[in-house]
Amino acid sequence: MLQQDSNDDTEDVSLFDAEEETTNRQKKPKIRHPVASFFHLFFRVSALVVYLLCELLSSSFIACMVTIILLLSCDFWAVKNVTGRLMVGLRWWNHIDEDGKSHWVFESRKASSQENKNISEAEARIFWLGLIACPVLWVIFAFSALFSFRVKWLAVVIMGVVLQGANLYGYIRCKVGSRKNLTSMATSYLGKQFLKQVKHWR
Repeated sequence: MLQQDSNDDTEDVSLFDAEEETTNRQKKPKIRHPVASFFHLFFRVSALVVYLLCELLSSSFIACMVTIILLLSCDFWAVKNVTGRLMVGLRWWNHIDEDGKSHWVFESRKASSQENKNISEAEARIFWLGLIACPVLWVIFAFSALFSFRVKWLAVVIMGVVLQGANLYGYIRCKVGSRKNLTSMATSYLGKQFLKQVKHWR
């Protein structure tokens, strides 16, 4: 079923139009897509390693910069188009309609989808760990480059933040739904915290 958010022209749809299942599926513990799991981490970890060791490995800033940007680009494509769909059953993209209007689409497989049954808990952990940890490291590197006045590296780390942060944002939207859901979750959390404080003061 297609639902459109009128605020930001986003669409939340389900992959392959599978019917909802009332019973909870049991997650498989083993890794069913080892190649996808490997490349989910390979490109992003390689980019981090090259950034940390580039001054030891090569004296050419241009060569290091190009290598890191290529690794980040390969990672962006692989995570956005392959590993997210295989490892956690999520997918997002942007398309332009006939009127030239941009639409962001965030997809999530229904629980009854046959391919969704192949998703393992181990793969899901690998996916989310890599997806969250690496952008956080790039943000740390960005502050480090800024405060240590390594201006030439600032563009590289910002590229890392943008590319990996875009995938993180896209998959969070796939997981939790539209911006309204994100807002309601944040409001609910803050409300609960406020009530706890009021009870504590009493």
